[in-house]
Parts: sequence; structure tokens; C-alpha cells
Amino acid sequence: MTPVQAYDPALPDGTNATATSPIAPDGIAEPERRYTIPARQGRAVRLSAGQTLRVINPHGTQVCDFFALIEDAPAEFLSMEHTRTSLGRVYVRKGDQLVTNRRRALIEIVEDTSPGIHDIVIASCDQPRYEQLGCHEYHDNCADNFRMSLSAIGVKPVHVPCPFNIWMNVPIAAGGDYRWEPPASKPGDYVQLRALAPSVAVMTACPQDITPVNGVGAIPVELEFEVGQP
Repeated sequence: MTPVQAYDPALPDGTNATATSPIAPDGIAEPERRYTIPARQGRAVRLSAGQTLRVINPHGTQVCDFFALIEDAPAEFLSMEHTRTSLGRVYVRKGDQLVTNRRRALIEIVEDTSPGIHDIVIASCDQPRYEQLGCHEYHDNCADNFRMSLSAIGVKPVHVPCPFNIWMNVPIAAGGDYRWEPPASKPGDYVQLRALAPSVAVMTACPQDITPVNGVGAIPVELEFEVGQP
């Protein structure tokens, strides 16, 4: 019997420019500067309590997988499982507070110019998912972008959480079935988040190009973000 390879949650299955292109070695952004997250890549940014993070969808078609960890305590992270329990629903709204796996409020949605269609159910794409979809070579994925974004600023993840999938449109029917649909956002839409505790946020421009979650043409494109002062 072939031995099962031990799973290391910090070890990516492949690599891309995410691993070598942090916004800064320490992950601290220049306030009000606009940064680009290239298509299929991720970036990490450190946030102090009260700072805002504006995630921008220049084309209106791109999903952002969003993660956050408590600064200096990566075993406490933004948890969609716990957030669903806290909210009592599977859709988020402006004013909602997203919580960690310790049920602590970490991120608040303070503004949303889009129709407000986002997902807190679906796991991030990863190499096994693309293999299930028929990819025989390495495929960029959000789980690896998460790992590499953190590694690029010296943070070792201990788990790959389920992300807050900004602009991801996965309508759920009354019977529980769901569909993959293009985003309902428009070019220039943004979601503004506030950090409620010192944290490290990770944003990945989802590389999904098989299902239509990144638009009808399934073509991943870039995202942008800005960090504001408390």
C-alpha cells in the first residue's frame, strides 16, 4: 500500500508570483494607496484595530476570497462556520460582524456598493478541487494563494479556513441545492471592511476558470484594495 502523504496546511501544492510579491516585507500598507492583486494571485495586509480595508472589483466580474487571522495568533481566524451561527443566516449584509473560530467579532462590513450578493458557504478552491474538475497539471488556487500570501510576510498558517467569498454568487434553493452563477456586481463596486482587532487579512483574486463564478467568460482578472486610517 502506498503511504499517505502527511498534510501540511502551510505547504502549497504549487507556486506563482504571490510567493515573491508582497505589498511590503512586513505586510503593512501605505494608507490610501491603491494596490493591485493580479489575476490568479493573492496578497496579505496587516490591519490595526479600527483600520478599514476597501476591496475593489474594477471589472465587476471577479470574486475575492477573503481571509483574516488574529495578529500573532494564527490559530484564531475568521470562520464562516461560526459566522453563520452568529448571524443565523447564510447571506451577509452591511453592518454584519464576521467572527472567528473563537466567536470573537473580527471584521465588520461597513459599506457595500454592490447588490450585496456574497457567499459564506463554499470552501476556497484548491489543487484537489481542480483535479476533480479535470485538471491534470497544477492550477493556481485560492488555498495556495492564502498560504503564499502569508508566507511572503513571514506568517505560517496553521489551517486554511473557509473564506468570505466577496461577490461570489451561489444561490441556494429552498431544497438546499445551489448553482454557480456569475457575480451580480458591476465595474468599480467595492466592499469596505473594518478590522475590529489587530489582524492579517488575505485577499485572493480567485483563479476559477472552469465554473462561471468569475463571470460568463470564466476569465479571472485583477482586484484592487486600499487601507484607510482608523
